[in-house]
Amino acid sequence: MDENLKDILSNLNPDIDQETLLLYLQGKLSADEQHKLEKQMITSDFDSDALEGLQDFKDKKNISSLIHQLNSDLKNRTQKKKRFKEKLKINLDSTLLIAIVIILLLIVISYIIIRKQVGH
Repeated sequence: MDENLKDILSNLNPDIDQETLLLYLQGKLSADEQHKLEKQMITSDFDSDALEGLQDFKDKKNISSLIHQLNSDLKNRTQKKKRFKEKLKINLDSTLLIAIVIILLLIVISYIIIRKQVGH
């Protein structure tokens, strides 16, 4: 799986890096920088909703550690699902497939021969 898909903030506006977004949320950007970021984020409903949700956090100083924890949890969950899917896969190698095809052909040929013998 692409590592960017596992980063909780990576799917926001590609023109805005995560560090700038965190500085914005912590109120450490100048008014001009804040306005520029808001203008970039307003173009997408997803980005706007994400920014609004992130602003609702009370302790903005710990938001970076929270995002790190969310990313970590997301990676763990996707790894668990990936391992589970891999366990469900049936690993068929070429010799096994050839053997199955030969057995099926033998069964079909045997059926046809028996049908002809019984029919006479």
